[in-house]
Amino acid sequence: MWTIPNILTIFRLLLLPPMVWLFFVPMEWAAWACLALYVIASITDFLDGWIARKYNLISDFGTMMDPISDKIFVVVTMLMLVAVGRVEDLMVIPILLIITREFAVSGVREFLGPKGVKMPVSKLAKWKTATQMIALGFLIIAPYSLESLMAGNLLLILATALTLVTGWAYVKTGLDHVK
Repeated sequence: MWTIPNILTIFRLLLLPPMVWLFFVPMEWAAWACLALYVIASITDFLDGWIARKYNLISDFGTMMDPISDKIFVVVTMLMLVAVGRVEDLMVIPILLIITREFAVSGVREFLGPKGVKMPVSKLAKWKTATQMIALGFLIIAPYSLESLMAGNLLLILATALTLVTGWAYVKTGLDHVK
């Protein structure tokens, strides 16, 4: 169970409490420190899967925990951006759509798992994740950079569009298997 990919998955979750604390510190250094932790966590998101596949370290624990860890990490980061006012007004809608998609896709996967139906991550979904992660990074430091706020919001809108397209593809797959 204690393989490098699994350790990275757990490590990503352990970075959340200090990030949450840093969100509430109204100082520029805290935003940059939060961004640094966020970048480290985002890198672990890539590395855990890559290492598991490359070195055949795929485990049942990792297969279960990695997507859960990813969702917790993204949802908590988004909720914190809203909680501290870095995402406000109509820009909350993309956050809600992305979170809703995450739950819907998880539900579809949960439904299809016992039926033996695999739902591999599409290339477009990987682009969605990358766009979303970059957007959130910009929004973490947005109070200290107007350019970061604009870039973060634009990328969040793009990530939401990709979220809706990929989410529909997953839901459609699920609906195709409903009797």
